[in-house]
Amino acid sequence: MQVSPPTKPIAPQTESELMQRAGQIAGLNLAQLAHLAGVAVPEKLDRDKGWTGQLLEWHLGATAGSKPVPDFEHIGIELKTIPVDRTGTPLETTYVCVAPLTGIAGQTWQQCPVRVKLNRVLWVPILAERGITIAERIVGYPILWSPTKAQDQALQQDWEELMDMIALGQVSQITAKTGQYLQIRPKAANSRVRTQGIGSSGQQIQTLPRGFYLKKAFTLDILRQAMAG
Repeated sequence: MQVSPPTKPIAPQTESELMQRAGQIAGLNLAQLAHLAGVAVPEKLDRDKGWTGQLLEWHLGATAGSKPVPDFEHIGIELKTIPVDRTGTPLETTYVCVAPLTGIAGQTWQQCPVRVKLNRVLWVPILAERGITIAERIVGYPILWSPTKAQDQALQQDWEELMDMIALGQVSQITAKTGQYLQIRPKAANSRVRTQGIGSSGQQIQTLPRGFYLKKAFTLDILRQAMAG
């Protein structure tokens, strides 16, 4: 007898409904969530970096897929999983979105994809320190967050600095240390992938695709504020 695959939950209609769902899976491990979703747990995440996030998207009813809009488009909330150690310290930077390297004239902070994605975020910590297998990683309690005025201003300052460097043909001079909380790093399957960028004389060049990432210091502040509150 063939068993039909589990039905994906429908999209939540309110913030409280989303938080209720996220709270219900807190404390479960990834093997339990994978079993409920009818999928296998990968042995490594080298080629499946987004697997954990996709698994939670399935359980929580996210609808956006790969579209450049918040994961829960109807209620304007982005989902971000964040691997942490037992002290609640983030283990890695957090990917936000692709960094545009051409056609950037006229872009403003308020309308840019980074700001849209970070306007309202559901953070889900995952206990994922070294020594814990992927299957045994545990889902933490969810945090619903919007940037404070100070956080928004700090991110805007970083974004404007980074975008100015791209516009001036200085993309190759951007390092992971550029920016206080927001950084740009190469994001490609391998070093052979290329995209168009702006050269130092305004000419088109071929360069590695880049992505915006939140530094660990920023996400640590978010987690600490949530625990303190």
